[in-house]
Amino acid sequence: MRILIVGAGGVGSALVSILAHRHIGEQVVVADVDPVRSRTIAERHRDVIHPRVTAASVDASSRCDLERLMTDTRADVVVNACDPRFNPPIFDATFATGATYLDMAMHLSRPHPTNPHEEIGVMLGAEQLEASSIWARHERLALVAMGVEPGLSDVFARYAADHLFDKIDEIGVRDGNDLHIAGYDFAPTFSVWTTIEECLNPPIVYERERGWFTTAPFSEPEVFTFPDGIGPLTCFNVEHEEVVLMPRWLDVERVTFKYGLGDDFVDVLRTLHRLGLDRTDAVDVRGSRVSPRDVVAAVLPDPAKLGDQMTGRTCAGTWVKGRARDGRNREIYLHHIVDNEWCMRVHGHQAVVWQTALHPAIALELIEDGTWSGVGVLGPEAFDSVPFLERLADSGAPWALEDRTPRLAAVR
Repeated sequence: MRILIVGAGGVGSALVSILAHRHIGEQVVVADVDPVRSRTIAERHRDVIHPRVTAASVDASSRCDLERLMTDTRADVVVNACDPRFNPPIFDATFATGATYLDMAMHLSRPHPTNPHEEIGVMLGAEQLEASSIWARHERLALVAMGVEPGLSDVFARYAADHLFDKIDEIGVRDGNDLHIAGYDFAPTFSVWTTIEECLNPPIVYERERGWFTTAPFSEPEVFTFPDGIGPLTCFNVEHEEVVLMPRWLDVERVTFKYGLGDDFVDVLRTLHRLGLDRTDAVDVRGSRVSPRDVVAAVLPDPAKLGDQMTGRTCAGTWVKGRARDGRNREIYLHHIVDNEWCMRVHGHQAVVWQTALHPAIALELIEDGTWSGVGVLGPEAFDSVPFLERLADSGAPWALEDRTPRLAAVR
């Protein structure tokens, strides 16, 4: 299998490393608009670990440039490791060249023009999901939202539905960490462009009787206690793909996604919004056209380079409530925790980007050996979860299940 990775940032770099060490793909090409960045990553892994890791340059905003590279590399699978604003040309070029597509975040949403905090405008991934029949008719697969969240969280939900519950009342994806970055008052551990997009867009909630609807940013705060000593964090509604995807493949009454965000983090994001610095459209600055959000991203540190200054752990998980197979009420939290010190020492990447890259690597492994197959535009929920979780258990950072059924907690 010939793999082309578009994007050589933190996640793209970590993905190349994981593929090389797991010997996934007969050929791995990493491409970026900055040829020095992609070449540096390729040279780090070529020959010593994986003999066929090479570099290329590509403008991810240009469908023509992308199609040329996909054709030249004879890519069987194209992995989109860019910000989701580049999704449309990568998605379309992949279809045009006949390759399998994989991303970690779906096409961007557009808020409702008059009632953004109650009604859906254009939903996350809408154009991709609408294209599913065309991909299926041409016997092509697009595996979307296959990162950690979304991605692993969706796999957890499928596992719970297939093996642990007869009826699911609610799935709540909950993400939190106790990461600390020395020397910075504000330094996101992931792409700030994407962080602003997720946190300041109207969050999506799904309820069976109502369907999908939106709320205000940072709505419905709740204290969720994360495992392994990370502890209680206040979590807020955030726009995320799991809420779009899970109800399409799973029988569930309600789905939410909430981040554990500190007060300072929320205050900064709200301030950026008030000042208009979250805007993506270009403004005139002394004769130059610049996007305010791009300026914010440029002045903040690169998250991929913060690993040596970072301590703590990151936790991604899926909280499921419903009726278990024995007929009793049950509540569980399936989760995956990565310690940054361990991740830097063993893998040389900070915990958040490595955790994000690990799951598409496992999916690629399953696609390569034929364990996962399908046609159309599919989320992770469309596939058998067990082979995925078996391979995750051998990754050095295993997943875990915490039973939170109130009755059991009371007995203890």
